[in-house]
Amino acid sequence: MKSPLLAWLARLGVTAIGGTFAVLIAVQYVRIVERNVAYIQQVHDVNADIGALEQKRELQLRQIQRLSDPRGSIPEIHDRLHMVGPHEEIIYLKRHDAGTGDP
Repeated sequence: MKSPLLAWLARLGVTAIGGTFAVLIAVQYVRIVERNVAYIQQVHDVNADIGALEQKRELQLRQIQRLSDPRGSIPEIHDRLHMVGPHEEIIYLKRHDAGTGDP
């Protein structure tokens, strides 16, 4: 014959062990969910980076095509070198210093 106190302690021990396992399982599940959420954010960031890089690549390809054609590269060269086309002039102003003997 078992004593009621011993039976109660045994039930309490089994319940405590079962509760501990349940808490451990819940903690592991929460960690997995947090890790998955972090991975989803990383994937979203990578996809955004890929989109930005694809747009940059498209712009660069268009610029390469434009500069490969003389009709597109000549205006670019003029802009970069400050050259002028027909019937255009550039006026350069030179500062006259008072200390020099130039008239």
